[in-house]
Amino acid sequence: MEKQHSYPHLFFLAVIAGLLLLLSLISMPARAASLTQETENYCLTCHGDPTIPDLVLPNGDHVSLFIDREVLAASVHSPAGIECEACHTDIKTFPHPEIEYQSARELSRSTYLACQKCHANNYTLTLDSIHARAAEAGNLEAPICTDCHGAHEVQVPDEPRTNVSQTCGTCHDEIYAQYQQSVHGTALSEGNPDVPVCTNCHGVHSIEDPRTEQFRIAEPEMCAGCHADPDLMGKYGLSADVYDVYSLSWHGVDLSVYKARWPTIWHDSAICSDCHGVHDILSTSNPASRVSEENLLVTCQQCHPGVGPNWTGAWTGHYRISLARTPFVFYTNAFYTSFTPVVLWISGIYVILQLIRTIVDRARRSLR
Repeated sequence: MEKQHSYPHLFFLAVIAGLLLLLSLISMPARAASLTQETENYCLTCHGDPTIPDLVLPNGDHVSLFIDREVLAASVHSPAGIECEACHTDIKTFPHPEIEYQSARELSRSTYLACQKCHANNYTLTLDSIHARAAEAGNLEAPICTDCHGAHEVQVPDEPRTNVSQTCGTCHDEIYAQYQQSVHGTALSEGNPDVPVCTNCHGVHSIEDPRTEQFRIAEPEMCAGCHADPDLMGKYGLSADVYDVYSLSWHGVDLSVYKARWPTIWHDSAICSDCHGVHDILSTSNPASRVSEENLLVTCQQCHPGVGPNWTGAWTGHYRISLARTPFVFYTNAFYTSFTPVVLWISGIYVILQLIRTIVDRARRSLR
């Protein structure tokens, strides 16, 4: 019989190797952070000096080369171990190579491409956005990653949420001024976490052109994201039936037909913003609101010229018909809701009785 051998020393070596591998994996983040800190400290030897001269580009633009240590340390990148060269991919040696860009904007547009290495999905989404199309058309001022998120001071998005609209307002200043005065903007400034900011309606990275028919016909569903939420609307005493009521109205039905058959053709079916406004939406109790009792008729006349006060007097708002709100309409609706099926039932019974009578009459005649 062949003698079996045991190799306890090999088992012992395997255990030791496994422990060493485990320890190396555990210590990798710490070593990476240490290496990142070393790289940062090396770069900040020059760039952490407030007296470092600006970079002057051929067109006369001045680019500050100073990096505040505290700002960098408080960003999301530095604690995560993202070292300087991860973004500044063209800088590998010291002294640094000559800058070939003519302006500060050209320089910033070249460096933001490094964002796609870590944020590939979000970067891909931006390629279909209105901002990317503006850049392709030659608008170098179209925003890039660093315009919204910052460069060395990148923070967690939406913290605080007020920063979102403020950031968009650096380019869209007139719209931001309107938003600040709106029911949404004023509530946001008061710390309300439920109100929408720019990205809730326009998206984040794949921002669409709001002037297109596709954006227009999708708007009611977008508004319904908040205004059809019973829990959210219940907090503020607002109806969550607005979208359902709108969908059953002439405006909503007309829009749904065009959405189904001609989604790329502009159509003037009334949508939320046509009546309530876009960035300047006010509470219906505000006398300046487009849909306040004082202004509702004028708003309706934009599409229905010549209508009188009775037009808005019959308007039930976006509320379901109820005895408390609209008693006359409620009883009228109840009458027709009951009367119509009763008439149909009576008509059906009459037809059936007539058929029976006809059959019986023919049977009698055939027996004679």
